[in-house]
Amino acid sequence: MTSNGIAQVPEDWDVVIIGAGPAGMAAALYTGRAKLKTLLLDRAGLGGGQLMNTELIEDYPAIKSITGSAMADDMVEQIREFGVEITYGEVTAFEARGNRRIVKTEDGTEYVTKTVIVTTGGLPRKLDVTGEQEFAGRGVSYCAICDGAFFKNQVLAVIGGGDSAVEEGTFLTRYGEKVYIIHRRDEWRAQKLLQERALNNPKIEPIWNTVVEEIGGDGKVQWLRLRDVTTGEEQRVDVGGVFIYVGFMPNSQIFGHEYPKDAQGFVITDDKMETPVPGIYVAGDVRSQYVRQISNAVGDATTAAVAATRYIEELDATGDTEEAETAEKVPVEY
Repeated sequence: MTSNGIAQVPEDWDVVIIGAGPAGMAAALYTGRAKLKTLLLDRAGLGGGQLMNTELIEDYPAIKSITGSAMADDMVEQIREFGVEITYGEVTAFEARGNRRIVKTEDGTEYVTKTVIVTTGGLPRKLDVTGEQEFAGRGVSYCAICDGAFFKNQVLAVIGGGDSAVEEGTFLTRYGEKVYIIHRRDEWRAQKLLQERALNNPKIEPIWNTVVEEIGGDGKVQWLRLRDVTTGEEQRVDVGGVFIYVGFMPNSQIFGHEYPKDAQGFVITDDKMETPVPGIYVAGDVRSQYVRQISNAVGDATTAAVAATRYIEELDATGDTEEAETAEKVPVEY
């Protein structure tokens, strides 16, 4: 313990990565291979992130088909071969102190590092309708893989029209007697292949141009009140479970005001994934970008890891002094 009662890890790290999803583990792979002392902090103390909520991955180059959990296991095994340490840590803040970066966790631990790569991802967005919070865990779910098996032989509803909604709707037909996919527009936004699979599945029934106004039931989900956005007409549909896929919110709360964000709260970086604070990088779903897929999360992380490696090389070349922090940085050529 320090004199002010805060626990501090005595050793310095070259890189501390916050979040052990695909982006975090990809960054760790590159920094580990570069023989940088790398710590991967995760709120679950495990690797995987959103991979653990993904049943099947078929759109990652050179891998025709793999489950999310299997990909996570393979990535964890791979980064550990290069000496990366994975541990539990609920990060609450990080800051610059001279030529070091400090990562703070809720238990009072402070990790001292030369660079930080933030790959905290995000969480599913909520509908914010009556009954959603009341029935969370009692018929309202945001993860078909986690909860689908609890709804055998029931009529289910999926809310949304993107890749996740359509793909997970198809997955739920393994358990449900029938699956409604309810979307506010007249067509889905999901990839065409996913749409074709869903539309060819006899258990799936799309409900177009419709929004959920209320989730109801007696102790658990039993029905939805729906509204047609074109006619205003309302109807009640009996269901035993509701799976919500209407967007994604970034886990960007730990970023202070010095870190710019877009209108949705995603963190803005330069083309090296660097923030306005030198030595602090952002990669993956928490970063402002056009698409959020495993492949581009890994690409982000690769760039961040290479940039962090170059930053450390420059820092070490100056003798690792306080002046190194304030000196003008030389642009790195890739």
